[in-house]
Amino acid sequence: MNEISTVGIGHGTRSPGFVQLVFVDINGVPKGMEIPADRYEDALAEGIAFDGSSISGFQRIEDSDLVLKPDPATYAEVPWEGIARVYGYIYKDGSPYGADPRGVLRAAIGRLEKEGFRAYIGPEPEFYLFKKNGTWELKIPDSGGYFDLVTLDRARILRREIALYMRAFGLVPEVLHHEVGRSQHEIDFRYDEALKTADNVVSFKYIVKAVAEMRGLYATFMPKPIHGFPGNGMHIHISLWRDGENAFIGENGLSETALHFLGGLLKHARALSAVTNPTVNSYKRLVPGYEAPVYISWGYRNRSTLIRVPAFWGNGARIEYRCPDPSANPYLAFAAVLMAGLDGIKRRLEPEAYTEANVYEMDDSERARLGIGTLPGSLGEALEELKRDRVVKEALGGAYRNFVEHKEREWEDYLEYLASRDIPTETKKVTEWELERYFHV
Repeated sequence: MNEISTVGIGHGTRSPGFVQLVFVDINGVPKGMEIPADRYEDALAEGIAFDGSSISGFQRIEDSDLVLKPDPATYAEVPWEGIARVYGYIYKDGSPYGADPRGVLRAAIGRLEKEGFRAYIGPEPEFYLFKKNGTWELKIPDSGGYFDLVTLDRARILRREIALYMRAFGLVPEVLHHEVGRSQHEIDFRYDEALKTADNVVSFKYIVKAVAEMRGLYATFMPKPIHGFPGNGMHIHISLWRDGENAFIGENGLSETALHFLGGLLKHARALSAVTNPTVNSYKRLVPGYEAPVYISWGYRNRSTLIRVPAFWGNGARIEYRCPDPSANPYLAFAAVLMAGLDGIKRRLEPEAYTEANVYEMDDSERARLGIGTLPGSLGEALEELKRDRVVKEALGGAYRNFVEHKEREWEDYLEYLASRDIPTETKKVTEWELERYFHV
């Protein structure tokens, strides 16, 4: 890892011999198949059939015969493999398949567009780099901290290599830096329209993992891989545009549209957490004492709140939703967040629980006085909130039933594991069960 090899970075001169057709399961994990490049035109015209009954979240016998049709706008060549990669939409009996996460986001975007809005999202996914030694005995390859450089940050070369490869997939890297945790990193890339950004999140995780593997390391986006260390978040920056102008721009801060959108997020925050923080391990990150938000509140430049308004005006006006983590399926998470915000706009919801004080330092009575609630403390609690929230349920469309059933089984499996080992249900320590289930995230 002493130098960056630029061989193959960018588009090669030879056409790839194979094309990967990619979709994601209910967890956001990439799935797909490869076809010879000379079958690509046929795939565009008719799609490629596959058995959906073995895919997580598609596991119904009536969902066995599905068809994946590539979206040619997402075509990209993978420099280190000599193949091409393209995302697609899933169909059943000639119609869009309701549980297709990418299709769910496309439908949500369509509802926004009917109201005259176009959504732009910029994510900040964090990850850890590990050396694996044995089954789950993990060694941390550097001892750097936030923004450390040179000797304390031995992965700086790897970050640069990732950034160079990102451009081949259409991602524009903006800021590369070491995060707070030892061997924790962040590479921010340019915001884009919501669907493109969701695709970019999937591509980014793929690139990071591939480059890490080439360098003898393992990258994980698991929300809380080690107890006592900072968790991996994925803050998302959101703005809505109308008629080519940022609809979040106000005269002295945010516009009414932005404030109502923010009010919608606050109103639905507890239900949203089931989708933006969809794993058992997510709730080991959402605890007081770290930068991850726990309290449902908002403020300008206040990093202790759930929603922060960054100090950027003009076309940079936006809000930052701080609780999501990179275990989220980006298509479902973005769909749910956008529909919660749209509900706020339609109902003209005023955002409550405003504060510029440190929410973590408040006592319970002060938070109650300001109307500051808390996010769910577990996946089980979050799922119960989701079941009661009509707006977020409708945002998930045909994926809602599959998502809830899949996640309820996940929660029940975890509770059985805890009971079998006499571990308290409320434990915030990271268990072997979580490492086995989520370390690949």
